[in-house]
Amino acid sequence: MEEQCPVVIDRTGRDIHQENSRLRALGPIARVELPGGMPAWSVTGYEAVRQALADPRLSKDARRHWTAFAAGAVGPDFPLLSWALMDNLATAHGEDHARLRRLVMRGFSGGRVEAMRPSIERIVDRLLDELAGLAAGAVVDIRTSFAQPLVTEVVCELIGVPAGFRDEMLRGGEVNVTTTITPEEAAANVARWRGAMQDFVEAKRRLPGDDLTTDLIAAQEADGARLTDAEIINTLHFLRAAGTVPTMNLLGNTVFALLTRPDQRELVLTGQVTWDDVIEESLRAEAPVAHLPFRFPVDDVEICGVAMRKGEPVLINYAAAGRDPELHGQDAGRFDVTRQSKENLAFGHGIHRCVGVALARLEVRIALSSLFARFPDLRLGVPAEQVEPQESFIMNGRQAVPVLLRPSAG
Repeated sequence: MEEQCPVVIDRTGRDIHQENSRLRALGPIARVELPGGMPAWSVTGYEAVRQALADPRLSKDARRHWTAFAAGAVGPDFPLLSWALMDNLATAHGEDHARLRRLVMRGFSGGRVEAMRPSIERIVDRLLDELAGLAAGAVVDIRTSFAQPLVTEVVCELIGVPAGFRDEMLRGGEVNVTTTITPEEAAANVARWRGAMQDFVEAKRRLPGDDLTTDLIAAQEADGARLTDAEIINTLHFLRAAGTVPTMNLLGNTVFALLTRPDQRELVLTGQVTWDDVIEESLRAEAPVAHLPFRFPVDDVEICGVAMRKGEPVLINYAAAGRDPELHGQDAGRFDVTRQSKENLAFGHGIHRCVGVALARLEVRIALSSLFARFPDLRLGVPAEQVEPQESFIMNGRQAVPVLLRPSAG
């Protein structure tokens, strides 16, 4: 393939779909320039993404497999450095990843997820009761007033986080995916976040419960040489982050899509399509994780005719893959809940596929059906063009989704 002029990634994420159209025109894998001038690859084609996610030659361990990082050529001012410094289930490679994943998957068994249904329903009902107490004509942000507390409570219940630790943990995840902050802000956030998690683990060690954190501590005490304190903390970091912001985005994106497409909303509310149809189309057309760093070839590899050299940083572009015309036709960019094939890779593929898929789908299904049942007159509280995107090219969401729950008496 001819050498390309790289597409300079907009760190504000102002229009990721337009940017992805430019990348797609360069082929299934395109050269990009990340914030800080770092060259990288963006995998945009559906088939290329599927192959890259399943290829064991693409590692997520920057310490071992990012050539420039290992050589000391990546300075502390690199804006995405915190993504390279992560050391958790998501970035582990080989046997370390398999070992950690086996432990974590116990917390996401079908039985354990289904057992959380009554708790999720109670949380949703309580939050909707609070919204119902607002005056008619009130405009609220469905993201901060409903989606955020819902996903926070659910994931904190899963890992056993008491109320006093929750605000700090959520804040760390939100800051980490904001790609407009300075390197100093990113480093300070990681340190603060890690300290909060360390305090939480120590508290849980003193007062265990029926939760995933207690399970991990028990596994460590049964075989301390195989699970370190750092692995517990970093794994909980990952689970907390992966279980909140992406699910918030999925819920917010879906509400926005339905409120701006009355015909699509009518189809689901009249039972002509299911909530699962709506959720899968939202995952396809508005992947909540847009452009995820990093993977690194452990050897020179070729995928879909594109050669990538050993140690080069690679980003998986889920937002582009879901809208690939090669799979979904020329109207791939259109949100359509009646679309026959809603095939998507929004939760990943292969050995790193999201461990919380079933829980996320359950949360969002309960939340959406309950929200629209409780507020049948729900509508956007501002013109659609005033709803701003999340300040991130990594995530695909909205800063706020203002809604009018029900019209005023007048």
